[in-house]
Amino acid sequence: MTKTIAIKGSKKLLNAWAFYDWANSVYSLVISSAIFPIFYGALFRTAGIEKITVFGGEIARAPLISYVTSAAFVFIAIIIPLLSGIADYLGNKKIFMKFFCYLGGISCIGLYWFSLDNIYLGLVCYFFGLVGFWVSFAMNNSYLPDVAFPEQQDKVSAKGFSMGYLGSVILLLVNLAMVMKPDFFGIETDADGAAEIKAMKYSFLTVGIWWIIFAQYTFYHLPKGYKKDGERKNIIFNGFKELKLVWHQLGNEVKLKRYLIAFFVYSMAVQTVMLIATYFGEEEINWGTDNERTTGLIVSILVIQIVAILGAIITAMASKTFGNIKTLIIVNLLWVLICIYAYFVITPTGFYIAAGCVGLVMGGIQALSRSTYSKFIPDTTDTTSFFSFYDVAEKIGIVIGTFMYGFIAQLTGSMRNAIIFLGLFFLIGMLLLTKVNKKASL
Repeated sequence: MTKTIAIKGSKKLLNAWAFYDWANSVYSLVISSAIFPIFYGALFRTAGIEKITVFGGEIARAPLISYVTSAAFVFIAIIIPLLSGIADYLGNKKIFMKFFCYLGGISCIGLYWFSLDNIYLGLVCYFFGLVGFWVSFAMNNSYLPDVAFPEQQDKVSAKGFSMGYLGSVILLLVNLAMVMKPDFFGIETDADGAAEIKAMKYSFLTVGIWWIIFAQYTFYHLPKGYKKDGERKNIIFNGFKELKLVWHQLGNEVKLKRYLIAFFVYSMAVQTVMLIATYFGEEEINWGTDNERTTGLIVSILVIQIVAILGAIITAMASKTFGNIKTLIIVNLLWVLICIYAYFVITPTGFYIAAGCVGLVMGGIQALSRSTYSKFIPDTTDTTSFFSFYDVAEKIGIVIGTFMYGFIAQLTGSMRNAIIFLGLFFLIGMLLLTKVNKKASL
């Protein structure tokens, strides 16, 4: 049977591209935001310790996972341009997208064996889970101008994020049921550990399996990519050469350059909020018992995901009426107000309200940022290099944002002060966005 190639702009190809968000978003929700942070803290609480000996020295649990996360994003920022250069010259970026999808999915499955006794194996799986998610996600992002025409990109980008939120919520609800009612699933406390912790380990298995299986629909329909014209030399480092060329092209693309600077600033705050929200809620909110804390945090994350579906749709509709840049300015303003509100939140109810507000603007700002960038890049088949520049900027922003957040929290002794600091990023990003559509000075 001959495979029918989906053409650019076709419903089949757009759906296949958006469906990868359904496949891989379970990682960002279950692993990054919900189950793993709770599981990681529970391991240390169960063992009655706060520090562990790793790499020849003692280190507390929070800095340990923070350093591994930062190291992963530094690695991601380096490897994306390497791969994008190779992909453009070989004309096959799908092979890299597949590899990192499988690397991420298998690493999630490997987290099942995460324990304090096997800390190195666990940290390696955590590290490569991050790498697999973000690199494959970057490759998928670079397909957007290849599969959709400019007038389709806002809608399909929002659809992708919405599908991701919906799929991840479905799996998280199953995982939540497993954690809260492990006996219903035949998970019992035994010599290997408490039933709740075992249920969390099983959830890691479900993420890896879900991610790999559902990605197959996307892989079946996406094209390999476009081969770059010209002689192919030193393809290993061509990605960095391509980034340099993109940087020089920005001199002639004034709107794109101004937009990238604004994106870099506010994206630091967006991604940092996504990474630390659970840790903020665990430490700063008065939940009561440990069970109430676990349930409250997961419910909060569910609220974010469900509301984010609506937020992505509303933002896409607003962009049609007001334009992308004006909509992004409004969304950044809302983020500033949320950061101010979060500074004063103490009760679970207040945290739920904050979570709902975050969900409303989180999905919208991510989807619209991606499609706005896609519209601003010049007409070229070299989309991977432009999107690798976008992704490298985002990852460097994450490293800076998470580091500064931790530094301010440590310096002032309060995560609340760091939240206000993130609000300043959104404010600066909003002001920079107001300059995007201004005419360049001669």
